[in-house]
Amino acid sequence: APGAGAAPGTAGEAQGSAPASDAGRGTDGETAPEGSAPASDPEGGSTASGSDGGTPVDDMGAFEEQMGDSELANALERVAAVEEQLARANADLYNLNQEYAGYVRRSKEAAPAHRASGQDEVIESLIGVLDDIDAARNHGDLDDGPFAAIAVKLEDSLRNRFELERYGAAGEDFDPALHEALMATVDADVDHPVIGQVLQPGYRRGERVIRAAKVLVRNPE
Repeated sequence: APGAGAAPGTAGEAQGSAPASDAGRGTDGETAPEGSAPASDPEGGSTASGSDGGTPVDDMGAFEEQMGDSELANALERVAAVEEQLARANADLYNLNQEYAGYVRRSKEAAPAHRASGQDEVIESLIGVLDDIDAARNHGDLDDGPFAAIAVKLEDSLRNRFELERYGAAGEDFDPALHEALMATVDADVDHPVIGQVLQPGYRRGERVIRAAKVLVRNPE
């Protein structure tokens, strides 16, 4: 009987010691490694986060955003540079057009003067011929004949087509802009300078003097 009572006590001790031997095992019966960290904290937050608190996905997004801003800034700078170049090109083109328009305007304005100047040079070269015709006529050498007809035709052409006018006559008022005084006398009968004698007639086209008349001037006392 005493031996039978000892058996239950031994069994109870064995049952009470079993949980202690399994304290270091997992749910599947394997022993957990010593010093291993739990997968998650009691608050449900991950313990694998970096020291700055950001995830790799967030860091990559910020990097891409920063790169995008940098590329946008570079693109805007290039656009601004192109716009500045375009503005300068437009300004240069405008100035060039203005210069060309001014050149065309000046050319058109100067064309009549250039044409008249060229005609004046041709007419001036014929003044000597007109002097010879006038001298021959005064000596009676051009009263008739073919040369008389040619002389008349030349004079009429210069007068009608080129408006060449011969001027200078005794008794006219002396005008330094039209007459060249080669000689001068004093005359009590005049109260202002007048032409006493025409030594060589003058020629003009409108207001332009081709050759001034060479005259003798009578001045008052």
